[in-house]
Amino acid sequence: MSSDELPQEFQIDVPDEMETGVPADFASVWHTPTSFILDFIAVKQPPSPVSDPESGEVTSITVPGRVVSRVRIPPQQVFELAKALTMQLDAWEKESAPTVRNPRAAEGPDGPNRSSGN
Repeated sequence: MSSDELPQEFQIDVPDEMETGVPADFASVWHTPTSFILDFIAVKQPPSPVSDPESGEVTSITVPGRVVSRVRIPPQQVFELAKALTMQLDAWEKESAPTVRNPRAAEGPDGPNRSSGN
């Protein structure tokens, strides 16, 4: 068996200062021709209304946030990341089923609030 055929076993170390992780409220995913970028964002303060200066009508809500971590991965790894996230989400749903409602279960194959029989 050549060395190209041997299974790889990664030994990954998390630095002490990174063990607790970084809290994030949501993520933004975008891409360039050579990378997929995941920006993890923490909300900085409560949302605030934005009003039209002439009419005084509220036109939008601003949610101030800050990128707390940016991760760039090559396109080839996106499929592996998607599979790993799906596996972990499935495991989490099985473990949490008695206490957490599955938002995907309420969505049928055609979208929200549709049963699978439609």
